[in-house]
Amino acid sequence: MKYTKRYLVFGVLVIAALVFKFNIYTAGTGEIRSFRGANLAASTWNPLIASSVNDNLMSLVIDNKEYTNEDYSFYMDENLNIMVPVTILRDALSCSAHVYDSERLLVEKHSSQIEFPLGGSTVRVNGKMEEIVSPLIFKDDTFYVSLNDLANYLDYSYSWDIQENLASAVDTSQSATIIPTSYDLREKGRTAEVRNQGSYGTCWAFAALGALESSLLPEEQAQYSADHMTLSNGFDLTQDDGGEYTMGMAYLAAWKGPVYEEDDPYGDNETNPELTAVKHVQEMQIIDGKDYEKIKEAVFQYGGVQTSIYNGLRSSQSKSPYYNSKTNSYCYIGTEKPNHDVVIIGWDDSYPKENFSVDLEGDGAFICQNSWGENFGDDGVFYISYYDTNIGTHNVVYTRVDGTDNYDNIYQSDLCGWVGQLGYNKESIYGANVYTAAQEEELVAASFYATGKDSQYELYVVRDFKDKDSLGERIPVASGKLSNAGYYTVDFNQGILLEVGERYAIVLHIITPGSVHPMAIEYAADEVTENVILEDGESYISANGSRWESVDTVEECNLCIKAFSNRR
Repeated sequence: MKYTKRYLVFGVLVIAALVFKFNIYTAGTGEIRSFRGANLAASTWNPLIASSVNDNLMSLVIDNKEYTNEDYSFYMDENLNIMVPVTILRDALSCSAHVYDSERLLVEKHSSQIEFPLGGSTVRVNGKMEEIVSPLIFKDDTFYVSLNDLANYLDYSYSWDIQENLASAVDTSQSATIIPTSYDLREKGRTAEVRNQGSYGTCWAFAALGALESSLLPEEQAQYSADHMTLSNGFDLTQDDGGEYTMGMAYLAAWKGPVYEEDDPYGDNETNPELTAVKHVQEMQIIDGKDYEKIKEAVFQYGGVQTSIYNGLRSSQSKSPYYNSKTNSYCYIGTEKPNHDVVIIGWDDSYPKENFSVDLEGDGAFICQNSWGENFGDDGVFYISYYDTNIGTHNVVYTRVDGTDNYDNIYQSDLCGWVGQLGYNKESIYGANVYTAAQEEELVAASFYATGKDSQYELYVVRDFKDKDSLGERIPVASGKLSNAGYYTVDFNQGILLEVGERYAIVLHIITPGSVHPMAIEYAADEVTENVILEDGESYISANGSRWESVDTVEECNLCIKAFSNRR
């Protein structure tokens, strides 16, 4: 019946369109009269068309990425415009899209800025007011904006195929990049509050949390506890020992945090390990070393990027040949390894090389937020030259931060996360982690680390696991390709029902180009990880997916593969 209705409406449309173009001659009267269907008011037939479209499977293809209304809540409104949720714009259109004060949407791409006021009939396009038909709306706890308008003002070609129920949009801009030549998150209200680590070696935690907080702005403002990240993690270290970005990733991936600063204040050498995470961080991408274009795109789309530098300054008041305090500019060129983490919050391709205290080949700098309080630099912010040896070598951006109601349960055995790697001296490996269902539940997702860019993966589930021979009876649940290294959570294309007490396995087949050890593992690598708990995991590996062996026969370790489920 749905399709009958759809084609009836389509037929009316065709007839109406023909009548608009041609008049019908009525024989015997000598008069030219219009067909009465052509006078059907838009207020009458537009809702019929929209209803027909929305009642059926509808697809969007944006720059070769396909979305359907089975998975995403877009629809055709009564103005016959496709209304899409603001939450998909960032990835679908490769743009920056943020809602301010719950009443204004700012979309940026290339050199264009479009401001949509909630419910407004006009939008501001690069400072000029333009009229629109379908305003930004808020319904069912979601903001929706017209794809037609976005396509028009962001230089996209747009088409609608009513027979296929398919909207298509392709970027036709002549620009080779989605980003402008300069950008500053401070101007967009998307930077975390500048904080002061004091005398402790906790810059890694402040940088991680500063980037995380930035990724939620401006829609959500929060301050998370560096005390908890540095004292309630899976590692043997104090706040004087320092740390690195993979430790922050492990803490967040394990749902140990973040917790609010007010619940675990900084600097008192005390923490509360009983606190539970107020967000579930499900994806953290690692941008390839020195890929400045990708780093800028990450800042533009997602927020602050955590990065590492060699810091020649001992404090906010000290001097260094690498730092120009008059211009708040820093550049180190040498062989020292990174010893300090900061947050990249912008860039300026034209920032003068003369502002640095060392001779440089060219202009350009990243705008970075430090954790030395507002008395350092420009209220806590300074410029680091593109020519700095270490800037942009190690980079983390927080790309999926969920509420704590996303999944009911997490199954894991790798609280220290990605400590090392395992493999068969080739690009691919199969790995499996075995868990026991705590209740009747539905297995819906799994997570793992991609240890290099352009990794391809396949995920499987094995029910009723008995021994390693059971791994041949695996059910495919997801597959894909990941552009960057990092930590990823993948939702299954079908849920797997589990009985209470049932042993099951999550199987990962991963292919990482250029790697000889593509599987991330947790093991006792050094003093910081020497007390890692390895008895909590049961893991198997295989070179071909047929013959399996326990990881204990190769290396005492746990595979970094987690599982997520919901109660039934």
